[in-house]
Amino acid sequence: MVEREIGTPDVVVYNASGRARGAFTDLVAADVAQAIAVSAFAAFWWRNRRRSACCRTSTARSVHRRFGQREGLSAIGAVRDGKFALRGLAQSMARELSPQGIHIAHFVIDGGIRSAARTEPADRPDSMLDPDAIALSYWNVLQQPRSAWTWEQELRPWVEKF
Repeated sequence: MVEREIGTPDVVVYNASGRARGAFTDLVAADVAQAIAVSAFAAFWWRNRRRSACCRTSTARSVHRRFGQREGLSAIGAVRDGKFALRGLAQSMARELSPQGIHIAHFVIDGGIRSAARTEPADRPDSMLDPDAIALSYWNVLQQPRSAWTWEQELRPWVEKF
């Protein structure tokens, strides 16, 4: 629908996420399969059943055909469960599609995101990610010169303990 009304998008964001929670030894195989299906395989086989998302791309493989030589960006969330598989897919796509002028980038947003409903403690300022700072990071990747593209960027608050 967006393509019909305003044209092919310059940027496409895929951020679906499925997770299997718990200790590795306690995970249920079907839950892990579902997380991988939503987080990674769906990015490969990108389909919008209601046809109301940003574009009507039937598969991520066709992104390069839809964008041609335009610069595109695929932004993805964290590296967990199926997101790790998605990270590998993004890296493979970046290597294959960058010579065609398509910029694929994987974003790791690792931490709580500040909002009106979710504020940080007074004794820990900047302990949550600022949504404007996240947006600026996306924008900076979009503006990278083609001679120095990154395929991945990790964002986390400075107080995180490793």
